[in-house]
Amino acid sequence: MNQEFFDALAMLAKDKGIPVSYLVEKIQNAIVIAVRRDWGANDENIIVEIDPESGVFKVALRKEVVEEVEDPVSQILPAEAAEVDPRAALHGFVDIPLETKQFGRIAAQTAKHVIRQGIREAERGQVLQAFQSKEHEIVSAVVLRIDSRKGFATLEIGKNEAVLPKSEQVPTEELHEGDRIRVYVVDVSESERGPRIMISRTHPGLVKRLFEMEVPEIYDGTVEIKAISREAGLRTKMAVWSKDPNVDAVGACIGPRGSRVAHIVEELGGEKIDVIRYSEAPEELIAAALSPADVRSVELAEDGSRACKVTVPDHQLSLAIGNKGQNVRLAARLTGWKIDIHPESGYYEGPSGTTAGN
Repeated sequence: MNQEFFDALAMLAKDKGIPVSYLVEKIQNAIVIAVRRDWGANDENIIVEIDPESGVFKVALRKEVVEEVEDPVSQILPAEAAEVDPRAALHGFVDIPLETKQFGRIAAQTAKHVIRQGIREAERGQVLQAFQSKEHEIVSAVVLRIDSRKGFATLEIGKNEAVLPKSEQVPTEELHEGDRIRVYVVDVSESERGPRIMISRTHPGLVKRLFEMEVPEIYDGTVEIKAISREAGLRTKMAVWSKDPNVDAVGACIGPRGSRVAHIVEELGGEKIDVIRYSEAPEELIAAALSPADVRSVELAEDGSRACKVTVPDHQLSLAIGNKGQNVRLAARLTGWKIDIHPESGYYEGPSGTTAGN
């Protein structure tokens, strides 16, 4: 009987990937609860020994040998104790073995419940540990199913599943069951319902990690990504800086004939990527951030409000602002400055098409 139990335990541990020692601990706790419920014993009187290596499976009530029994659960007469252990002495202790079938249906159900709960906790712990090691990293995933009503996608990542919310999907992408994609693990935390995994296809960290994987100079620390802003599926701006004056940070990221950045653009479904040279001088950084537009001048606000006035050639105004303000919006996020763009002539065509002054 004991060998069958331990064989089943080993198989369960293998199938679920849970250590045998963890299962043994949960089963011991379950049996203690069952004995406490059926016999009214205190924990110190309950003996549960389960050792897979030696094959020992012992459940017993430890009772004190006394001349007069006041509590049958924790005390026993010398004559009765001698039947169990001839060496039992007065005021000593003897372990009274219990058969598993004596626990009854309720005790068995209690044990099963605690064991199942323990297995669920172990599985959740494994999922949490697996994802925590991947936090702020890119992982490969397979799309298992799409919720047609809410739009979220359930992904298979290794042996685990995670949900990619609609808000974290690239608006220009359409996912299908069976698609293999890469996602960025934003955050991993524990909650009452189990591990909470936040994954994303829109997070700027995805682009950053893709460049680290594609550009050796970033991976080895020679080139550093100083700032990044992104509107997923449309455009990303990234400011880079080189610790080595002999290494061109922008050129390293773009690669020979644009090969490195092209691979990342392909991975992101055609998303445009502007790589600019970082500068400690705000005027230089802001001018570069408005690429591909040419900038005539950058005037910083004198009140220290991190606001600036940027002047561009008249014919470059729409390019500097970008479609629906995207270019200047991303430049502002990248630099951390509020950018007010003005045409060189001092006048520009307002939203209604009329000429408006600055």
